Amino acid sequence: ETQLELLGSIHYRNSNRSKKETKMYKNHILPLSSCTITLNFAFSPFLLSQRQPFSPYKRCLPSMVAVSAKSDNLVGENDGGMKGSGTTARGRRLLKVREEKRKRDYDRLHDYPSWAKVLENACKDDEELRAVLGDSIGNPELMRKKVEERVRKKGKDFQKQKTGSVLSFKVNFRDFNPVDSFIWFELYGSPSDRDVDLIGSVIQAWYVMGRLGAFNTSNLQLANSSMEYDPLYDAEKGFKVMPSSFHDISDVEFQDNWGRVWVDLGTSDIFAIDVLLNCLTVMSSEYLGIQQVVFGGKRMGDWEEGMTNPDFGYKYFKI
Repeated sequence: ETQLELLGSIHYRNSNRSKKETKMYKNHILPLSSCTITLNFAFSPFLLSQRQPFSPYKRCLPSMVAVSAKSDNLVGENDGGMKGSGTTARGRRLLKVREEKRKRDYDRLHDYPSWAKVLENACKDDEELRAVLGDSIGNPELMRKKVEERVRKKGKDFQKQKTGSVLSFKVNFRDFNPVDSFIWFELYGSPSDRDVDLIGSVIQAWYVMGRLGAFNTSNLQLANSSMEYDPLYDAEKGFKVMPSSFHDISDVEFQDNWGRVWVDLGTSDIFAIDVLLNCLTVMSSEYLGIQQVVFGGKRMGDWEEGMTNPDFGYKYFKI
């Protein structure tokens, strides 16, 4: 096909020559078919062809044109004015794919919201935030919806790191009745669901121990004993001691930064209060800061009776 195109080009040029030139070539040179020398090498990717015949009147050196047999387009300016790109169809497709990918990456880099980039970077070090976003990373609209849902359900401080307080909390008693009183907790801020679960679990464990008779000072056989000499424990004496039991407790409720729980210690000794305060002291210093604990009192802070709407900051832990 390459040879035919080349010969066709030569024939086209010869047909446009003047009659005088044609007659001169007919009279003084060999015919075109015998003068045109075409070298075709079977194992070479190039075709060599003589473009001008020899003339006795004018010395013309033969001009050679090297044409690649693998080229997609051999058409020059004489073929409709269109020039070939020199690339294959596969190469053009790959170039188009790379260009489209580059454009997508550019659009994503320049159109991606800055707040979404901040959230993605924060997910690397924050497991809770990574769990909130889930598989929405990379989709700003879906990320926004998940964050809004998290804020609506879990509170506005969901990104705030919860740490203990370096200050000890205050303890006050206000007409505390062990069988019918509230215990109040004032926190440094509105608790998250995790904080509510933490405080509620401590209160629940305290209640279960009291329900099983743990707070009974009548049987403290090992309190003043030395463990160096293998002290003896009299099980019969412990069994005969009058049991003490925690009678009742309410759910742990929260309104904003205030929490409360109603208790009826029953026959449990006041020793139970010391146990609770010891637990709250470590919890406040290591996990969740507490400003003060108040035993007794009917109303603390801006507590509103009957307000149980979660939209207004009400939360509770079921015991």
